[in-house]
Amino acid sequence: MRLPQWRGLAPILMTGFLLSVSPAAAFYLPGVAPTSYKTGDLVPLNVNHLTPADSETNPNVQSVFAFDYYRPEFNFCKPPGGPQAVSESLGSILFGDRIFNSPFELRMGINEECKAVCEAVYFDAADARDVNQRILMNYNLNWLLDGLPAGQMKEETNTGERFESPGFPLGQIDEKEGTAILNTHYDIAVDFHKAGPDQYRVVGITVEPSSRGNAKMLDDKSVSCGDPRVPKVLSETARTRVLWTYSVHWNPSDTPFATRWDKFLHVYDPKIHWLSLINSAVIVCFLVGMLSTILVRALRKDIARYNRLDQMALEDMSGNGLIDESVQDDSGWKLVHGDVFRPPHWPLPLSVMLGNGVQLFMMTGATIAFALFGFLSPSNRGSLGTVIILLYALFGFAGGYTSSRLYKFFGGEGWKRNFIYTPVFLPAFVFSVFFFLNLFVWARGSSGAVPFGTMLVLVLIWFAISLPLSFAGSWVGFKAAKIEPPVRTNHIPRQIMPAGGYMSPIPSMFLVGILPFGAIFVELYFIMNSIWTGKMYYMFGFLFICYGLMIVTCAAVTVLMVYFLLCAENYHWQWRSFFTAGASSIYVFLYALFYWTRTLSFTSWTSGVLYLGYSLLISSLMFLLTGTIGFFASWLFVMKIYKSIKVD
Repeated sequence: MRLPQWRGLAPILMTGFLLSVSPAAAFYLPGVAPTSYKTGDLVPLNVNHLTPADSETNPNVQSVFAFDYYRPEFNFCKPPGGPQAVSESLGSILFGDRIFNSPFELRMGINEECKAVCEAVYFDAADARDVNQRILMNYNLNWLLDGLPAGQMKEETNTGERFESPGFPLGQIDEKEGTAILNTHYDIAVDFHKAGPDQYRVVGITVEPSSRGNAKMLDDKSVSCGDPRVPKVLSETARTRVLWTYSVHWNPSDTPFATRWDKFLHVYDPKIHWLSLINSAVIVCFLVGMLSTILVRALRKDIARYNRLDQMALEDMSGNGLIDESVQDDSGWKLVHGDVFRPPHWPLPLSVMLGNGVQLFMMTGATIAFALFGFLSPSNRGSLGTVIILLYALFGFAGGYTSSRLYKFFGGEGWKRNFIYTPVFLPAFVFSVFFFLNLFVWARGSSGAVPFGTMLVLVLIWFAISLPLSFAGSWVGFKAAKIEPPVRTNHIPRQIMPAGGYMSPIPSMFLVGILPFGAIFVELYFIMNSIWTGKMYYMFGFLFICYGLMIVTCAAVTVLMVYFLLCAENYHWQWRSFFTAGASSIYVFLYALFYWTRTLSFTSWTSGVLYLGYSLLISSLMFLLTGTIGFFASWLFVMKIYKSIKVD
């Protein structure tokens, strides 16, 4: 199966290997294998939650809460025997999907001109007020036919490119009076591809909703779908009768099953995206190259000078003479060689945070790699969330091992606390924030509220997989030989002169933190769109490049700051490197606030609390990730330079 990610990946990586693999891949991943239907077979149409979205009249999203399709206020028709939940993956549940069967009857190749979904229903005043409010907030219906989302064909203003956008509106807004109009009729167009003799596969579905206030039942079998020029407006003072109707048209298509998702994967303003990404890449590469050149040249001069002074001292001592005081007047980072590997203050919290940071770093890299090679196709709903959770649990061994080795290197003695805090720190923090925010979602009656059973599953995954692996990694790290520094540490700490200007902690954090953020802010915009406006994200090739640029930038600028710090004879580099690199998370949170003012216009304070809570959570994970990158880059740098000098 040629998965959609390859379309954006090939022009980015420009490798013959990927270009040769993408058109020749002919296998189907689990959960996305095609289903063939015969003429007249029932093709199940499932319904998902109602979600807030932007529209042409109001481009700002006004809520973050999704609602069940069969919420009583909506009065949608239910299938005989009541709605039955469709099994979902762990990630799908966490992302708020609530999928049920429906009473719609779509039979392969058989058109339906006008058909009632069920008997007429009645909206009372309270239900009408609730539904009208959802219409004014641009809520969308979300259907699934053979796993493919139903949507509407749209055209981008700048490029004129047509694409399919998942979901279709619950209602319309009267432009003159500003009142809500309920869509009561659905024109369903299904594209199918012939795979063999009397074997057909669904490759597309679009829905054009309309409001028809005069629809009525003629008798037990025939229905009049009414006139679209007569809209249905729900009265907020009296009961309103509504008849849900639909039509179905089947259209043959040349689109094969393997590429049926391509029409959904649309890049908004692709030229701007490419130019911004290339511009970021050029600036980052130029910056890193310039800093590396300056740093390497300065270090070579420093090391040569230090070693020359040591050689002169040895020769003078053998000749029983004295060295000129001007030559002996040494300065710079060599003077702190006896203190640079002194254990930092609070080594236990630092080692625990670094262990969790390594676990997060490996999980992020592996997830992007899986997505890059097409294993997290959007056709496999919830696969991204499921893989993130499982990978984080599996990398518990790496987190425990790293935390234990570093704690031993720092000379820590509270081994039991290190073993326990490492697997508990980050999951407990994330789960606490998630549980607190979930209370707001539950209080609003939103379908996004995670059930108690799913939370229990998360705890079991942590307890059964992550915790034992972290303990095993910590034990292996504890038993491993201690990492020895290249120089000895003095018994008496050297006095540190106070530093001012950009070398102070706060200014240095803001100066260094903006550079890694500059490498990812373009892609961050598209990720935010995917999270808060319901747009589909699939550009993992771009994300792969941005992730690499962020790592390189974060490492380079942190190493440079540590070099300046050591030259100022300040040997407290461990926490400084962690916080300086992690400061990019401040800019991520500030960007989230900017995105709120630019794209979102919440109508309730609970939506704002939820947005701020998740933005803080994402920024905290970003802090841990970039801080870990900065620390280990600085650690390797310090080990390398002090190994290169001669110290008596």
